[in-house]
Amino acid sequence: MRLFKKYEFNSKEQAQEKIEGLGVKIDDISGEQVPTHSHAVVELGYLTIKEAVIEVKEDGEIDVIEEAVLSDKYSVDVLFDDLDESPYGWKTYEIDVEGNGVHTFSGYNFNE
Repeated sequence: MRLFKKYEFNSKEQAQEKIEGLGVKIDDISGEQVPTHSHAVVELGYLTIKEAVIEVKEDGEIDVIEEAVLSDKYSVDVLFDDLDESPYGWKTYEIDVEGNGVHTFSGYNFNE
């Protein structure tokens, strides 16, 4: 069974701690951290709440009229393998969105 969940964490660091808690190891060859779990994790980051307002001048130069507004929460989507609910410590950060939000996993609809 696969479980598609969306989360908002208080910071990138908090999200990464939770992701590492799913299981990671250091690769012998690359020396980089790699997952030891079979879940698909996508870090979406701080999502745009309001797009920037820009003006393109005749000479091609771009003026930013209003800066984009980003969420203060760090978003993560996870497609869990062989789980029927969020792992311990993740449920608090679950969110619901209309439709699939800004991301989906191929072949999966968020609210189904």
